Amino acid sequence: MKKIIVLIALFTSALSMAQSSSKAKTLLDDVYNKVKSYDNIYVDFKYALNNKEANINQETRGDVTMKGDKYLFNYLGSQQLFDGSKVYTIVPENEEVTIEAKSTEENTITPSKMLTFYKKGHNYEMDILQTIQGRKIQFVKLTPIDTNSEIKSILLGIDAETKHIYKLIETGKNGTKTTITVNSFKTNQTLSKTLFTFDEAKYKKEGYYIIRN
Repeated sequence: MKKIIVLIALFTSALSMAQSSSKAKTLLDDVYNKVKSYDNIYVDFKYALNNKEANINQETRGDVTMKGDKYLFNYLGSQQLFDGSKVYTIVPENEEVTIEAKSTEENTITPSKMLTFYKKGHNYEMDILQTIQGRKIQFVKLTPIDTNSEIKSILLGIDAETKHIYKLIETGKNGTKTTITVNSFKTNQTLSKTLFTFDEAKYKKEGYYIIRN
């Protein structure tokens, strides 16, 4: 009798997990399709890094404008531009520009992937539903399929009404927790035609050192 009860409990648990995974996939698909439907996206965000053991507690902000694979990323006083072919990292403090080819590594998370990275390489399940500043935020827990990944888990908070990503909480196996909170999410903005164009002559004129990798 005990064995039958255990089997029923295991079956019920497995069924519940399968339903949770199915709901999570449906929600993530909704988010992905919503993101892909926009001509362009602007995100202003807060970035926090915390590791109690190492006594690290850092906070900063940044913003990124994305159109397809192209992006303009402002973070920590630097700017990174991807024009669809090359990546330009501009560091005003050092008066340097580094030019390099787009990374071909499949697992590299670039700004243009930051809202869609979850489509590959993860198992997922529904997590808690929270009300934050009047908004219902449904969290989905993602676990890397690759057991060698340095990431333990990711919690993706999704606005249940708009299907926009509101928060990302990444926990590393080393205890480091990275939290990205979206302050502003704008879509289909009027963008300058040269926003994703690098003007090398301009930076040379300003005395920047150009590094080509």
